[in-house]
Amino acid sequence: MEVLTVGRAKLTWLNGGVTHMDGGAMFGVVPKPLWSKKYPHNDLNQIELRCDPILLQVDGKNVLIDSGIGLGKMNDKQKRNFGVLEESSVISSLKELGLTRSDIDIVLMTHLHFDHASGLTKYSEGELISTFPQAVIYTSDVEWEEMRNPNMRSKNTYWEENWKPIQQQVKTFSKVIEVLPDLKMIHTSGHSNGHSVITFDDGDESFIHMADLMPTHGHQNPLWVLAYDDYPVTSVHEKKALQDQAYQKNSWFIFYHDAFYRALKFDQNKHVIDQVDRKRYEYQ
Repeated sequence: MEVLTVGRAKLTWLNGGVTHMDGGAMFGVVPKPLWSKKYPHNDLNQIELRCDPILLQVDGKNVLIDSGIGLGKMNDKQKRNFGVLEESSVISSLKELGLTRSDIDIVLMTHLHFDHASGLTKYSEGELISTFPQAVIYTSDVEWEEMRNPNMRSKNTYWEENWKPIQQQVKTFSKVIEVLPDLKMIHTSGHSNGHSVITFDDGDESFIHMADLMPTHGHQNPLWVLAYDDYPVTSVHEKKALQDQAYQKNSWFIFYHDAFYRALKFDQNKHVIDQVDRKRYEYQ
C-alpha cells in the first residue's frame, strides 16, 4: 500500500477494486487521438480506473475517503459492463494496518455513485449491513437527497442497497463543512449535483481531492470533463478555480481512480514536480 504524509496527515491507499470504463465517456467531447495520449486504453476502448479508498489518519482519527466498489454487490452482467476484474478488499487492507472496520471514525463521501458508495455496505449472513458501523458518514445534502430519490437517469448509479443500511450514520452539509481542523468538504456540483471535493491545509503543506472533477492525471486540462457529468459546464468552472488555487499553494492532488498515480504535485506552470506512483500488477 502506498503512503503519503502531508503535514500532520498520513494517507494510505487501500484496495477498493477496479473498473474499466469507456474511454470516450470518461473524456466526454475530447477526441480519442488527444485523450489516448494522456491515458492508455484497452482493445475495447476502456480505461482502467481504480476505486481505492484513501485512509486519512489525522489528529487521532481514522478517516476514509470514499468506499470502493464493495464485494458481491454486482451481478455478472454489471461486472462485464463495468469491466470489474477485481472487487474490493478494503477490510483486508485495514487488517494489514492493524485496523478493523469498526476503527473507522469518519467516512467522507465525495458523491454516492455506485463506484464510490458500494463499499459502504456489506453482506453478512445474507443481510446487508453497514461496513463501517462506528463511522459518521459525511456527504452533501443535495447528494443525499438524490441518492434516496434518484431521477430516471441517476437511478442506474444511486443504488438503494448502498444507502438503506447506513442512513442513521449519515450527516449532511450544505456548502462547506470543516470535518476536522483544516480538513474541509466543499460542495461543487458538476459531476453530480451533490458532488464535493476535499481539502486539507496544514501550514505550508496541503492536499486536494477533486474526486470526479479530475478523476485521473489525464483529466488535468480543465476543459476535459466526463460525458457522465450531469452539469459539465459547472465542472469546467469549478475544476479550473480549484486547480488554480491548488497550483498556487503547491498542493498535492490525490486520486481515487487513477491507475498510475496516487498523488501528484504540480508547479504553477502545471508541470509535475513530485509524484507517488501506484504499484502495478496483473489481475488474476
